[in-house]
Amino acid sequence: MTDTIAYADFERVDIRVGTIIEALPFPEARKPAYKLTIDFGPEIGTKKSSAQITVHYRLEELVGRQVLAVVNFPPRQIGPVRSEVLTLGFEDAAGAIVLAGVDQPVPNGKKMC
Repeated sequence: MTDTIAYADFERVDIRVGTIIEALPFPEARKPAYKLTIDFGPEIGTKKSSAQITVHYRLEELVGRQVLAVVNFPPRQIGPVRSEVLTLGFEDAAGAIVLAGVDQPVPNGKKMC
């Protein structure tokens, strides 16, 4: 069971859709990960993220994919990478991350509602 929060608490988390425009290897990461550059549209611009998604995704299939990310967390230094957004996903049965996304195209930067 999870803790109950007020709707106002949820509203403070800014979750936006963006399109991955660059995906690179991240060999310096402690756990296997990729370095992502995500376009969140003109209001937010492009942001960097580190994502542990190497089990289910190849670099070449990530570019052009829309993902969900929290854009209002403070940046976090992950090795040599400054991760500016938290790319969202879920653990599968084996613990590997599956990206959260949309099933129809959405303009970059749209806020989750």
